[in-house]
Amino acid sequence: MQEQKTILSEKDMARTLDRLASEITERRGDDEKLAIIGIQRRGADLAERLKDLLDSRLGRKIPLGKLDINLYRDDWTNLSRQPSINCTEIPFDIESASIVLVDDVLFSGRTVRAALEAVLDFGRPKRVELLVLVDRGHRELPIRADYVGKEVRTYEEQHVNVLVSERDEEDKVVLIKS
Repeated sequence: MQEQKTILSEKDMARTLDRLASEITERRGDDEKLAIIGIQRRGADLAERLKDLLDSRLGRKIPLGKLDINLYRDDWTNLSRQPSINCTEIPFDIESASIVLVDDVLFSGRTVRAALEAVLDFGRPKRVELLVLVDRGHRELPIRADYVGKEVRTYEEQHVNVLVSERDEEDKVVLIKS
């Protein structure tokens, strides 16, 4: 039996994304080479929302990309099912850009490692910062987020699921215990 607890409601998610956009604006608002790349799938959805918030705050269009990291994963040959391949779209020059890499949940750090490798295949950015909606701990690699929506202490057997209206018809973050 699964036990489920909501840790961010729709209103909480909107407020959290607004705060994260403010943090980016404070740190990087003057950077003309600021760009956002969302990790497919839900990280890309969150990145689109952040882009809209930043466009409004900064009065300019922030470049947005979407990154599929499945072929860069170090565990894809061990997965019980084949990975679902999504598209990568980076319609701007990464060279010397200040990239904010967006993902929904930070756990082991392996997704971020794969994303960094994928980004570097497109060029050498000036910097890459990581933004996550939820940091649930249990790192296997020395990776940390620069922008964190919510830190949640979890047990390894728990899962954090981010639901977004673009895919799931509702916005919320739930903690699931098997």
